[in-house]
Amino acid sequence: MIQIDGLSFRYPRGNNDAISNLSLRVRHGSLFGLLGPNGSGKTTLISILIGLLPSPPGRVQIEGISLQARRPETRSFSALVPQDYAFYPRLSIAENLAFFAGVLAIPAAETGVRIQEALSVSGLEPHHGTRAERLSGGLKRRLNLAIGLLNRPRLLFLDEPTVGIDPQSRHFILKAIRRINSQGTTVVYTSHNMEEVESLCDEIGVLDNGRLLVQGTLEQLLGGSESKQLVVGLASTLTAEQCKALAAWPGLEVAGSELRVAQCSAADFQHLMALLATHGLKPSRVKYGYGNLEQLFLHLTGHRLRD
Repeated sequence: MIQIDGLSFRYPRGNNDAISNLSLRVRHGSLFGLLGPNGSGKTTLISILIGLLPSPPGRVQIEGISLQARRPETRSFSALVPQDYAFYPRLSIAENLAFFAGVLAIPAAETGVRIQEALSVSGLEPHHGTRAERLSGGLKRRLNLAIGLLNRPRLLFLDEPTVGIDPQSRHFILKAIRRINSQGTTVVYTSHNMEEVESLCDEIGVLDNGRLLVQGTLEQLLGGSESKQLVVGLASTLTAEQCKALAAWPGLEVAGSELRVAQCSAADFQHLMALLATHGLKPSRVKYGYGNLEQLFLHLTGHRLRD
């Protein structure tokens, strides 16, 4: 569905590239998780793909055709559901949907059917006459989603679609997204909720400083890094002599009877296990690798605050 080759983009007054030599593939029918810290380039990339920002010739293709050549067509079969509320508060749900159906130039003969489809998928039928300003946070998120579904998109961009809502609303929206994807829509999903991305997405890409750091399935990302986190729980507390023996190990942190190495290659792992045995230290538990996406994300992008 999306093919990007060596894409770079700099804003007119920018000192650095917002996107730098980025190459990325999103296959047809994927539910693709696009992750990155604040300022990593996610919004810029989505803005290029949705046609809000210009793309360099030949660098971006949608369904095999240059985005430059087919930008008007791309807008007709793609949709963006933004993080901010994108509707008129003083209009009802039905009035908002009718207005945006007009903006999208949906034929009058189809408008009623499209609105009913959007209401059904988002579960908004019982509230269709309610003014948007009176809706709960969860219902507002669902109205955002419903507006994005009016043109029956083949390519749907979702930017933090569950931020700030209760668990029941989040569950409903995630279930709706799975159903939309299962019916053939390619979904590009951005979120800071790593558990959502783990449970929802079949492939994940991590951006930082405008560059793609990794891309793959969750299993590939958690198991494919050459340098992994190592945590060793020891059966006994270290003696002074044992502490001295381990002190020279690069990056080793000792906290009571627990050892941690933030970046440990497979060879280093074997050497450290041998060193522990030499000094009579018996592990009670060993965790090697990244147990979840958040750990991997912090390893790749660092712990420095971005706001």
